[in-house]
Amino acid sequence: MNARANAVRAGFSRGWTEFRGSFTNFQELAGGYLMMPAVFVVLAVFLGREPVEGAEVSTGTVMMAAGVTMQMVMLGAVTVAQVLGTEREDGTLLRARATPHGMLGYGVGKVWHILTMSTVALLLMVVPGLLLVDGFALRGVGGALTLLWVFVLAMLALAPVGAILGATLSNPRTGVGLIMVPVLGLVMTSGVMMPITVMADWIQTAAQFFPVYWIGLGVRAALMPADYAALELAGTWQLPQVAGVLALWALVGFAAAQWVLRRMARRESGSRVQAAREKAMKRGY
Repeated sequence: MNARANAVRAGFSRGWTEFRGSFTNFQELAGGYLMMPAVFVVLAVFLGREPVEGAEVSTGTVMMAAGVTMQMVMLGAVTVAQVLGTEREDGTLLRARATPHGMLGYGVGKVWHILTMSTVALLLMVVPGLLLVDGFALRGVGGALTLLWVFVLAMLALAPVGAILGATLSNPRTGVGLIMVPVLGLVMTSGVMMPITVMADWIQTAAQFFPVYWIGLGVRAALMPADYAALELAGTWQLPQVAGVLALWALVGFAAAQWVLRRMARRESGSRVQAAREKAMKRGY
């Protein structure tokens, strides 16, 4: 087995170990898996069957579709950024750099960890919604398959973005709060919480350059009735475009993230890690 293949295999093993370990940490279990599904399911149940103007769908169903999209975005971008920033501070990246193709293995491990974690989180959002929210349902086998491939492409598109953002964090604890601002801004202006057609024309155009809009469109295609597509920009679900844009973000993102991570790792040293640890100790967390 060559060195690159061995690094990939080690990355998968590391990612699986981290995924299993997430169930032993109450803070990670509550924040990563339970909190967002609980919030959106409760909101959707509370909103109930209140109809959406212009479509035969309940507000609760729209809220659940928004919750699924937002959970993908938060896990794929914000969680990856926080984890990377923390592991940069504690020396994990420095140790990865010291092994053959260590950054490749590290990247594979992070993606695998996020994919497995996000799969469980998605199930915890969708399954209670199907049981408790009136009108919320997958649109047959086609809807289930659409949600599956949109989910995979969304995670592959967002994880590199999160890695690049995490590489810029000098303080992963407060820096995540700063990252949340543009992420939530994209969610609010990309048609996730409300139809994008109510936004200004320039916002509609700008939103289409980012993956959040296309993730939300794909999720709604899987969960919404066909007539809801009339509220979208093109009046259709545009699934080929959804797949193409997310695949492009994934390919370009992985190339950019590998370059950024290697560049960041080259700047890391034992003294820099020690200085970061001392700063963290002074902060008291």
